[in-house]
Amino acid sequence: MIKILKLNNKNYLLKLNKFLQQRKIKSKINSNIVNKIINDVRKNGDKALLKYEKKYSKNSEITFGRKKIVKIINSLEPKIKKAIDLAYNRIFFFHSKQKIKNISFKDTLNNKLGYKHMPIDSIGIYVPGGNASFPSTVLMNAIPAKIAKVKRIVMVNPKLKRQLSPGVLYAAKKVGIKEIYSIGGAQAIAALAYGTKKIKKVDKIVGPGNIFVSMAKKEVFGDVGIDMIAGPSEITVVADKFSNADWVAADLLGQAEHDANSQCILISKEKNFIKKVKKSLMSQLKSLPRKLVAKKSLNLNGILIHAQSDNQIINIVNMIAPEHLELNIKNFKNIANKINNAGSICLGKYSAMAVADYNAGSNHILPTNSSARFSSGLSVYDFYKRISYINLSKKGIETLGPSAITLANFEGLEGHAKSIKLRVRRK
Repeated sequence: MIKILKLNNKNYLLKLNKFLQQRKIKSKINSNIVNKIINDVRKNGDKALLKYEKKYSKNSEITFGRKKIVKIINSLEPKIKKAIDLAYNRIFFFHSKQKIKNISFKDTLNNKLGYKHMPIDSIGIYVPGGNASFPSTVLMNAIPAKIAKVKRIVMVNPKLKRQLSPGVLYAAKKVGIKEIYSIGGAQAIAALAYGTKKIKKVDKIVGPGNIFVSMAKKEVFGDVGIDMIAGPSEITVVADKFSNADWVAADLLGQAEHDANSQCILISKEKNFIKKVKKSLMSQLKSLPRKLVAKKSLNLNGILIHAQSDNQIINIVNMIAPEHLELNIKNFKNIANKINNAGSICLGKYSAMAVADYNAGSNHILPTNSSARFSSGLSVYDFYKRISYINLSKKGIETLGPSAITLANFEGLEGHAKSIKLRVRRK
């Protein structure tokens, strides 16, 4: 069952890091398989795409008509439509607050400099679907792109039990996605990156997926932009004696049920509380529909950490740099401002991360595998590119030129120096 780790020595961070690294090593796959699929689709297009769809998903229908989409959407329960509508409105409202700012100014030499944001022309959204249906993922990816005014939004979504998801299709309709393909895996990423006769290539690919999807995104990066290399879901919960053990256990299981490679971590100074959570995990697992997945996740990657102080907790969280962080403690303000590395932070006992996954309004596409040390969750800003504008005056080139020539010569770039010299008025 889930391990308990006591951090009562000076080398506690090294000890914990060793445990965390084991999961990253386990999650690696043979990239040759992914490369083979990518190269085949790149070379043979739709023929190869269909071959892998039949092989891995038993799917021979990549495209489908509008009438079929409408029929499938009509089968969706009104209650679910209403829930998607609420999530759409809250996510749109939150992301609409993310304003970009262009820069334009003139300096004392009459040089004009500027910095302009331009929306990316086309994006491809990968929505997982082989094991479950995720309309929330459609909203999280497409809404910020829509706000950024991306012209073309393409969605790929593998079938669930050989069926299209009515929830995913309804969410796509809500956002206004008209270009939808029923494909998945590395072959879907390759099709988006390089294009086929049926699918026109895109400029950037966003959205989470399994390890084959993540590896494929890594391989095509450079030929196409990507949002991040997303790994299995993660959560770290910090709790104290005022926390509810059953609530905390449920929060951990909420992430463990995603994937066997998901990671759930609890940190607390209260030894007895940790024992209560462990007991509750065992109890709640019995009635969880995805208990086999959750149990495997807890056994392989779960950890209950008995910390000695608040400073130790802060150090641990910043080292883990978790995708999801819950500060389920009474005085969360004492710690929150000292956490520098986390994808998303839920504050207080009522702030269940599961709500943030759906309709709190913030984005649930977040950095995993400690990449919160240097990256952020998906936002409107990810769907812009930035262009610099430089308009030098005659006075500007003559004033700045000599210094630039000095640097060019120092770097051994005589061509640069000559390019400037020809423009500088001879004294």
